[in-house]
Amino acid sequence: MGVSNGLHLLELETAKATAKGKFSLSDHRQLAHYLSLLCFLLTIVTLLQTLCLVQITLTSKSQSTLQENKLREVTDRLEKLKQSHRLLFTQYPALNHYCTSTNSSTGERECRPCLNDWTLQGEKCFYFSEDRADWISSQYHCMSLGGAVATIKTEEEQEFLFKTAQSRSQGDSYWLGLRGSGAEGTWQWSDGAPLENGPQFWAHQPDVTGEIKELCGRLTPGDNYRRSWVPSSCSGQLRRICERRPASLQ
Repeated sequence: MGVSNGLHLLELETAKATAKGKFSLSDHRQLAHYLSLLCFLLTIVTLLQTLCLVQITLTSKSQSTLQENKLREVTDRLEKLKQSHRLLFTQYPALNHYCTSTNSSTGERECRPCLNDWTLQGEKCFYFSEDRADWISSQYHCMSLGGAVATIKTEEEQEFLFKTAQSRSQGDSYWLGLRGSGAEGTWQWSDGAPLENGPQFWAHQPDVTGEIKELCGRLTPGDNYRRSWVPSSCSGQLRRICERRPASLQ
C-alpha cells in the first residue's frame, strides 16, 4: 500500500469516527495500525532516497577519480614526450635545419625533408643561389652544403628548374652540373654520367671543339623550357642551382 493511499484511508476512518461522535477501542487499534504502517512506509522511502543519493555520490566520485587518473597519466606521457623531443634536438642540432620552430612558447615545429631555403621536387632538394661564382667555385659551394651542382635527368626536372629560375632570376642564368671538354668533344654531368644517355634541352647545339677548351652548361630562362641550355665559358660568374638528397628516416 502506498503512502498516499494510507493517508487517504486514515482520513476516511477518522471521518467515520468523527461522524459517529466517538471512537471505539477497535477504531483506536485500527488507527494505530495505520499510523504504524504509515511510519514504516515513510522510513522505507527515506532509506531508499538516502541509498540513491549515496549511490549517486559514490558513482560521481568514482568517475571523477577515474578521469583525474586518466588526465594525470596523459599529462605525464605528454611531459615525457616533450623531454624526449627537447633531448633529440639537443643531441642532433642538425635537425634544427629541417624542423623549424612555429611556436616558441609551445615548442611546436614543422619538419620538412629539405633544408631551409631548399625546395623539394621529386626525389631531390634544390637550392637556387643569389650570389655568383664560376663553375668550379659553384661546385665547391654546393658540395659545402652537402650536394652538387644540379643534374637534370628528366623532363619534369627541367620544367621545374626552368619555371623556378624564371620566377626568381630576373633574367639571370644558373650554372648546371654540365661540363664539356674540347679534347674529348663530349659532355657529361658532374656525377660522371654522360649527357647522351639522357634528355637534352639545348637552345642551340653546343660546339666544344672550338677555341674554348672547356665549356659548362647554364640554364637561361626564356620562352621555352625545352630550349634553355646554353654552353658558356666555365670561368663566367653566374648563379647556381644545387641539388641534394632529401632527409629520410631510413
